[in-house]
Amino acid sequence: MKDYSTPDIPVPSLPLALIPIVLTIALLGVQIFYYDDFTPHIPLAIGFGITAVVGWLQGYRWKDIEAGAFKVLHVAMPSIATLIIVGMLVGTWIASGTVPMLIYLGLELIDPSWFLAAAMLLCTMVSLSIGSSWTTVGTVGLALVGIGDAFGVPIYWTAGAVVSGAFFGDKISPLSDTTNLTPAVTETNIFDHIRYMMPTTVPAMLIALAIYWFVGGAEAGVGHSLERINVIKQGLANNFEMGIWQLLPLVVVIGLAFFKVAPIPALFIGVMLGGGVAILTQGASIHDALTFAHSGYSIATDNEALGNLLNRGGVTSMTWVVTLMMFALAYGGALERTRCLEAIVNTIMARLKSFRGLQTSAIMTSMATNLVSGDVYLSIALPGRMYKPAYDQIGYSRLNLARAVEEGGTLVSPLVPWNAGGAFVMGALGLTVTAGDFSQLLYIPLAFACWLSPLIGILYAQLGWFSRRAESEVPTETGVAEDQA
Repeated sequence: MKDYSTPDIPVPSLPLALIPIVLTIALLGVQIFYYDDFTPHIPLAIGFGITAVVGWLQGYRWKDIEAGAFKVLHVAMPSIATLIIVGMLVGTWIASGTVPMLIYLGLELIDPSWFLAAAMLLCTMVSLSIGSSWTTVGTVGLALVGIGDAFGVPIYWTAGAVVSGAFFGDKISPLSDTTNLTPAVTETNIFDHIRYMMPTTVPAMLIALAIYWFVGGAEAGVGHSLERINVIKQGLANNFEMGIWQLLPLVVVIGLAFFKVAPIPALFIGVMLGGGVAILTQGASIHDALTFAHSGYSIATDNEALGNLLNRGGVTSMTWVVTLMMFALAYGGALERTRCLEAIVNTIMARLKSFRGLQTSAIMTSMATNLVSGDVYLSIALPGRMYKPAYDQIGYSRLNLARAVEEGGTLVSPLVPWNAGGAFVMGALGLTVTAGDFSQLLYIPLAFACWLSPLIGILYAQLGWFSRRAESEVPTETGVAEDQA
């Protein structure tokens, strides 16, 4: 198979490279803000077409553009498959009583006055332990959304706390794929990389925790009703058998993730266990279990709050999200194949004269790549590859670069709705956007830890704090300093 990454056609000029990006962002703006309709699919598809035309002007053939799009889609297929399986898991775990029991226990054990802080800490610990933000969001995060709804906490606040904890735990976990990808791309040591992220990670987490603690108390004072909580608890108890068997799917999935079983088989085992527990303990038939996995769980109840909690899940619930990811990833792959992203990064690097500018640009480039490409891995790999020689030239450690791309890549990913991370969060937590109502997108600014960390990183760069020089790396036997590999 031909290697379509071979740069056999020159990098385009900056104006030409910017055409597909600027026009696509303009189309997205018109669709979302002028027409008041959050459906980015077609603007992204048109953006792909514009990129193909730009590629044709450069000398690329259609099969080159197609190969670039399919290359990124191929890499992202495990993520898309994971998203589909999470839809199945949500449906079967509600039917089995696993999610209802977790909600019931949460209502019993968690005080509403510190619910948001507890949600962030719990997701941080689970994600740190298993190294997967997606698994954390799709399991523990789903239950926390139900608990928050019962407490009267708006879903966007709960989602913000869940995202902050899950993706920060992922960022500093040695088991995480992105935490391993980053030092591999920048040729640094993974444990040095994790330690070097602490100066931005710890302050961001503490600030976010303080905000969630304060807001959690405020919501508890005005937002929740003891009577409403009791009605939901009673409804859960009346409609589901709840016991130790209901916890089996969750325990098994988290255990498999801890032992580094791949997400797809681990989550699919969770789906099978959820369906089995639903059949054995809730009286569901095999056909019911299959329906729950495909179309989601549905309960007939006069309790509107209970219906909102439980009527969700299934493969069909992920259709909007999966198609959005495919459009965004194809567009990002075309941009990479036509070397438009490379042209922009090269232009930025040519103008950088100081560490402050270099570090800030690395963070911003990762964030921008997340925005225009839809792929978290590309947002780490592209700037990680492109900026690496620049750090060597000015004598600064590549650990600075590793921290920059992790902050702009891993942490910003869930904040972009058409990115793989953002699309997954919206699908797994049931965040919906309708014409004229974008309120549930408020989880983006409320995921404080995710955007505070890159801002703190930019502040450090401007002040020269925590900016390690290459000379401080571990010396070799010849006495010449080099990065740890």
